Amino acid sequence: MMDVFSTLITADELHRRLGAPGWSLVDWRIVDCRFELANTAAGRRAYADGHVPGALYAHLDDDLSGPVTPESGRHPLPRVEQFAATLGRFGIANDTRGNETQVICYDDSSGAIAARLWWMLRWLGHTRVAVLDGGIKAWKEAGYPLEQGQAAHPAAARFEPRARDAWLTTSQVEAALSSGSIALIDARAGDRFEGRNETIDNRAGHVPGALSQPYANNLDAGGRFLPPAELRRRWNATLGERADRMVSMCGSGVTACHNLLALEVAGLPAGRLYAGSWSEWIRDPRRPIAIGTTATGR
Repeated sequence: MMDVFSTLITADELHRRLGAPGWSLVDWRIVDCRFELANTAAGRRAYADGHVPGALYAHLDDDLSGPVTPESGRHPLPRVEQFAATLGRFGIANDTRGNETQVICYDDSSGAIAARLWWMLRWLGHTRVAVLDGGIKAWKEAGYPLEQGQAAHPAAARFEPRARDAWLTTSQVEAALSSGSIALIDARAGDRFEGRNETIDNRAGHVPGALSQPYANNLDAGGRFLPPAELRRRWNATLGERADRMVSMCGSGVTACHNLLALEVAGLPAGRLYAGSWSEWIRDPRRPIAIGTTATGR
């Protein structure tokens, strides 16, 4: 029976499959998601300089986000039909005949960007998707080869989206906070959450009622995900009995997905995404903000 990877895959596991006799990329797609906010062309250049053999490149702004509007955050979700077309162009299949491509995504930031693609595929009902644990750093540290230039583009595939109720709008978050029906968790670094160090968005602080759980807390010193038991301990310390009400946010709905991936690795109930996150919350100056103390699970 073919292995299914739905959360993480190690560099060794991926390399074994790349080198297996008779193995091909027909039923697999590897996607490089490297991206820098301060230099949006850097990821594409890094990909051309060297990527996991056979990998395609997905740009956060161009491929994994929709158009920014005066009301949206920095990385709004694309329309379902638009993203399904992008996936089809990448040769990623998901149809009623049972064809479902195994997707492996990676970056150079311990999954901070790759987890966005992981979550987006899960949002549209695709289960065979995993993040390369440790990213391209782990691949290179293991001494595995890189490919330069542009990988051959695969034939287009049919991707039939089955969108789940997996994310909340800003108005839904406001209402849910008022009723106490969600546990809103912020994946940004603690100093940004507290409003002490904001270099990206034009207002500092956090959504009143949110708790801080920086996505870096999911990782060990080498940039790989912690073991499931330790992740479970940390997340239980933050969520307590509210694990089934978790909503994840960050600056723009990207690194928030890292926390959602960590929940699944830990074997906890799947959370939902506040897609607009902080950069959308502050679009309306009438929305309240909070400054100061961070509450974090350890």
